[in-house]
Amino acid sequence: MAEQVVTVSRGVVSSVWSYVDTTMKWCWIPSWLPSWCPTSQSQLQAAEDMMLRCVDSSFSKQYVPISSDNLLWTLSFSSVGVKDKTPLVLLHGFGAGVGLWAQNLDALSQCRPVFALDLLGFGQSSRPLFSSDAQEVEDQFVESIEQWRAKEGLESMILLGHNLGGYLAVSYSIKYPGRIKQIVLVEPWGFPERPDTEESDRPIPVWIKALGAMFSPFNPLAGLRLVGPLGPTLVQTLRPDFKRKFSSMFSDNTVSEYIYHLNVQTPSGETAFKNMTIPYGWAKRPMLQRMDQLQPQIPITIIYGSRSSVDSNSGCTIKKMRPHSHVEIITIRGAGHYVYADQSEDFNHRVSQACEKVA
Repeated sequence: MAEQVVTVSRGVVSSVWSYVDTTMKWCWIPSWLPSWCPTSQSQLQAAEDMMLRCVDSSFSKQYVPISSDNLLWTLSFSSVGVKDKTPLVLLHGFGAGVGLWAQNLDALSQCRPVFALDLLGFGQSSRPLFSSDAQEVEDQFVESIEQWRAKEGLESMILLGHNLGGYLAVSYSIKYPGRIKQIVLVEPWGFPERPDTEESDRPIPVWIKALGAMFSPFNPLAGLRLVGPLGPTLVQTLRPDFKRKFSSMFSDNTVSEYIYHLNVQTPSGETAFKNMTIPYGWAKRPMLQRMDQLQPQIPITIIYGSRSSVDSNSGCTIKKMRPHSHVEIITIRGAGHYVYADQSEDFNHRVSQACEKVA
């Protein structure tokens, strides 16, 4: 019965999707954004500047050109005392940007140069059209990082990735192992396979399956663009936790404003991410299937939050798969999925400590 309901839902969706595509999809066409969604590139820039106003260390900001006239927005930190050390490169997660590292940049840049970039399709970086094929999308992301590295002249680096950034950090390291001294995975997405069968004691309700089928054609954050001027209020209402996460830096709506402007621009990276997933957010190409391709001499540190809903079993699996490699699993107490913001001091200390063996 459940499968019949889902099948019917999919049939209904496919029959109306052509109508939806021509009548509603305009809500995320760039030319309509200024009039419907109260955003613009300059507003995103201003929101990011507000996020970074409490960062004390000196840093530079620039667009780094890569292929196809694309640009990757980059923050660079390099004080005199640490400029010769292997740099730490920060890769954010889905729907995020460089501004969300605001509580980490000062501390991490005391130990070595730090680079934070907006991934291709996100933040202030270019938002190109990605392939609809999951492997090609992944390759586009990886090649953009490699081209960025070459333009910046970095011989080697430590890659730290949160969420989607963790997935891409490993994918990059498999293809370009000679450029990687260490990987730090923070609450990584996309590692386990989707279970073949539902757990008998926790079956997925029929209504959830039906909703999943109905909304599968839409981008994950399409609703934020569809509500137009109500978007900023929606972010503040649905995610009040972000204000708490950054309460030591801001007492106003700086964070929610930044998150809003990040995610109502052209949904390039968002669409790319959707093309990498199957229903319920699982990866089409689970990374655990390819961990044996990662060279054993590359050390891995995996950081989870004790209060996160992300299953940490993947970390244990990686450790078992790499018995002759350095794999360290760290759990930070009191932190959820956004470990770096929930418990920033502990996170900064643990990352610096994990990387201290790299010259």
